[in-house]
Amino acid sequence: MLQKKLPFRLNTTCDITLFVGGNGGGVNISTKILTFLSDFGMKSSYVSQMKAVALSITNDVHIVDITHEITPHNVREGAFVLKTAVPFFPTGTVHVAVVDPGVGTNRKGIVITTESQILIGPDNGLLIPAAQVLGHYIVYEIQNTRFMLKLVSNTFHGRDIFTPVAAHILNGVLFEEIGPVVNDYVKIDFEGSKITNNTAIGKIVYIDGFGNIITNIEGDRLQQVLEHGKKIMLFINGKQQEIPFVKTYGSVKPDEILATVGSHRYLEISVNQGNAALKLGVKPGDEVKIFF
Repeated sequence: MLQKKLPFRLNTTCDITLFVGGNGGGVNISTKILTFLSDFGMKSSYVSQMKAVALSITNDVHIVDITHEITPHNVREGAFVLKTAVPFFPTGTVHVAVVDPGVGTNRKGIVITTESQILIGPDNGLLIPAAQVLGHYIVYEIQNTRFMLKLVSNTFHGRDIFTPVAAHILNGVLFEEIGPVVNDYVKIDFEGSKITNNTAIGKIVYIDGFGNIITNIEGDRLQQVLEHGKKIMLFINGKQQEIPFVKTYGSVKPDEILATVGSHRYLEISVNQGNAALKLGVKPGDEVKIFF
């Protein structure tokens, strides 16, 4: 018996019912959406191979590439990008994420069901921040070889395990058929920032393609104690610099450094029409402090 049956309506032409429970579950989807995120880049055929597998198993699926430009082997970066992307996808979306330096080892493959979407990939923390954003979640270990390709390589589980499992789920396979519920899985935590009435301390979690420096300092909390237009003292990479806290990039002149709350809803250090990461010589994991 299913623990929970959650009906959702995307629009007048697409009904989705998502089941979340420890005893089975499955999806009944009239519009199938499958996304891919990886560190594969686009030089090789790896991405097209995953898509080919999906299209060979399930019909009428809309495939979306979140990105394939995650820094190679950078699980934390992949987790952050996935976490910030999933809230914008409709109910019933199935995500395959592959940043998997432990491929072929004894690390598990997992399926995570949430209140609205499904996540599939390696058990290395990559999926957990996204699952936490989506709400109540349950983790299944992928064990049933019926839902994998017949020949599973030691180096490409994205194609041979995760994508076939995703396609079978889109076809209505129950989660309990894929494998058992597990409670011992790897987690990644992006929290740990501190905000007071005149300071904020955090770390760089991501640098985007423009060189914008995204921190883990929560923007909504910061804006409760810091007004736009105020000057702040930035301490980063052993240097200090006074910069403005503004609404957007164009609030300052070109090539000027600024602080803002970006679209990710975190504090962002940027350069208007420039590359802040190169200008400041920083990398993910570096500490960021601001005084105001």
